[in-house]
Amino acid sequence: MICQMAPLNTMEIGFIALYLAFLLLIGVAGWRSRKANTLRDFYLGGSSTGLWVLLLTLYATQYSGNTLFGFTGKTYRVGFSWTVSIQFMTAIVVVYLTFAPRLFSLSRKQGFITPADYLQHRFKTPLLSLVASVVMILAIGNFLLAQMMAMGKAVEGLFETDPWWAYFCGVVFLAAIIVVYETLGGFRAVAWTDAIQGSILMVGFAALIMLIFQRFGSLDRATSLLAETDPSALSPPSAAGMREWISYLLIVGIGGALYPQAVQRIYCARNASTLRRSLMIMVFLPLVTTSVSLIAGIMGRAYLPHLSPDQTDSLLTIICREVQQQSVLGRWVVVVLFAAILAAIMSTADSLLLSISSMLTKDIYALWIRPGASEPELMRFGKWCAWLFITIAAVGAILLRGTTLVTLLDRKLDLLIQLGPAFILGLRWKPLKGHAVLLGLVTGVVIALTLAASGYGKLYNIHAGIYGLLGNLLVATSCSLLVSPTGTRAKEEELQNAGAKSHG
Repeated sequence: MICQMAPLNTMEIGFIALYLAFLLLIGVAGWRSRKANTLRDFYLGGSSTGLWVLLLTLYATQYSGNTLFGFTGKTYRVGFSWTVSIQFMTAIVVVYLTFAPRLFSLSRKQGFITPADYLQHRFKTPLLSLVASVVMILAIGNFLLAQMMAMGKAVEGLFETDPWWAYFCGVVFLAAIIVVYETLGGFRAVAWTDAIQGSILMVGFAALIMLIFQRFGSLDRATSLLAETDPSALSPPSAAGMREWISYLLIVGIGGALYPQAVQRIYCARNASTLRRSLMIMVFLPLVTTSVSLIAGIMGRAYLPHLSPDQTDSLLTIICREVQQQSVLGRWVVVVLFAAILAAIMSTADSLLLSISSMLTKDIYALWIRPGASEPELMRFGKWCAWLFITIAAVGAILLRGTTLVTLLDRKLDLLIQLGPAFILGLRWKPLKGHAVLLGLVTGVVIALTLAASGYGKLYNIHAGIYGLLGNLLVATSCSLLVSPTGTRAKEEELQNAGAKSHG
């Protein structure tokens, strides 16, 4: 069974090299466009991002290596029941709309830079901000690891060499490009490259679906073939499958909307209207994006039925090789498509790296290690953090080459969903208290990780993170209600009086 793309020739590799070199030039442009040597300018681009750049950076960040490789491989393994992937990508935008407008308004008044800035302003509990930052860093550090692995999988087979060596070079080389343009231009470079990568991604998805239909025929024909040879791929979900659908809708909808890089993009919008219009357009994009991965997975299961489980995440490269063998035009369309694949992966990885750097710098180093550090010192520290963290992620990707991407997706969302009470409930329910949110967060994380470590990542087909969230909500709400309003006001007055005396 042929399981890799055909190696690219010199001209095709040159095209990809020019594209990557252009990303480095954008980094230089971002560096030259900086307006101040401050954290706000570096990590948020001065909070002046317009509609189309904001839309494309949200789009390019949301659709990543997981969408292209993980979702395609998952569809191959489970069949049409993975249609839920379209629904839960839409659920992310629905959850955005429940809290993003209020969070934007508050961020503009208070000057937030990181997600923990909101937590500190709302709950005034430094330990909560620290624990939440650590949870977010661990969660998206996991996601960054998945993107490093996707880079390696994308490059496998492009050169006439050992697949492991190609995987290694893909991880290291592409990681180096990302960290260079990011540390040069900060958020501006990331947003501008995301805008270009998002545009290429849309073109690439359109080219992919046309090539799939040209090579294999219609979806109806594939469905008929599966009905004869593999009817389990067409089976509707059982009761257990329905529970898993609901679980995915909740964990991806809530957890995906609380990515730190997504929260920071809420902060960076030029105004409320820009944010609202970008989210309205985002609602429709899963229909034309995630559905392509779904169709590719179904076609692969129908016409390439003997792939092993560890080959399924490389299904996209297998289909590309099928297309390459048709004609010269097919080869060049695949080259453009490969650029789109790199765009999807790199646009997510650069956003994750920037968020990790900002949280390590502002929420941990500046508050707990060097409270008096100057802005230039913090900027230097943040850039060193980016280099260190991407090195760790690249090494991890090389060591964990055989892990499936959807497995990594589940673990990070188990953690991120535990932030739901703090952000979503906290913006709408005033009685919610900081110490209660902290206890709930710790409870939820412990439940989710304990279940996952015990082999119950999905207990009764429901993600461990959902059980964690239920415990989280129970602790956070009950502890908040147990604190009497009178006692709370008295404590606040006592703290205010103590602060007045110390300033006096």
